[in-house]
Amino acid sequence: MNLNLQDLSPNLRKKYEDLKSCLSFLGSVVVAFSGGVDSALLLYAAKDALLENAMAATAVAAFIPEREVKEAVSFCKDLNVEHIFARIDIEDIPHFTENPSDRCYHCKRFIFTTMLKVAKDAGKNFVVEGSNVDDTGDYRPGMKALLELEIKSPLKEAGLTKGEIRELSRFFGLPTWEKPSFACLASRIPYGNAIDRQKLSMVEKAEDFLLEQGFKQFRVRVHDAGKIARIELLPEDFEKMLDPDFRKKTYSSFKEFGFAYTALDLMGYRTGSLNETLNLKKSEE
Repeated sequence: MNLNLQDLSPNLRKKYEDLKSCLSFLGSVVVAFSGGVDSALLLYAAKDALLENAMAATAVAAFIPEREVKEAVSFCKDLNVEHIFARIDIEDIPHFTENPSDRCYHCKRFIFTTMLKVAKDAGKNFVVEGSNVDDTGDYRPGMKALLELEIKSPLKEAGLTKGEIRELSRFFGLPTWEKPSFACLASRIPYGNAIDRQKLSMVEKAEDFLLEQGFKQFRVRVHDAGKIARIELLPEDFEKMLDPDFRKKTYSSFKEFGFAYTALDLMGYRTGSLNETLNLKKSEE
């Protein structure tokens, strides 16, 4: 495919050129590659700017769906970029299974400390990750860990928003350009509720089921020690879920996955919904 950056808007073209300049300045990088929209564009740009001095590293853990790892492998193969795995045991992450409100901080710090070791062993100068300018809102304790470890965020430095990342990804023909947003499976379990492999596996099976049924953007949240599944769907998908036959099929499947009860959240899908309980607690204090 012959691409001409002049076909992009001046603003978007400049941001992509700034992204490449940022990566070129770093000299060599390991891209923390989840296989999602943001890290996919980052890896593409890193390969574009640095050639063999860019490589990908994907964390493999119980809180990352197997399908995401497989898609990451496929993407790297198609891009012809070196790809390695950083295997993480949830029992090794401080405080992770306890699931405190700053769980993401402890998790990010552990994962990116591992990524820094990967970079050192590979002879690469820096670890880069896919945060963008839209990631500065909501409650994101993991950002603190990235700052402490001096992990670089080139997409953010280039001023790229999520929408612009999708636009560039589509321009470059990346298969991730319309991929739904993803967050690790641990984010489905309310703070203060213990995390274990069984709960993570139940969520993964439930979300795989919804994907297979054609839903694109959703979450399955876990409540009451894993007994209750709360499904968040886009409002336009409610009708499909509430079809009597499909509703029974979903209930039966979730029962097989280990859920005693299955509920549909009437507010629908939204990112960070479990943070609403933190805001509620603050308002009560």
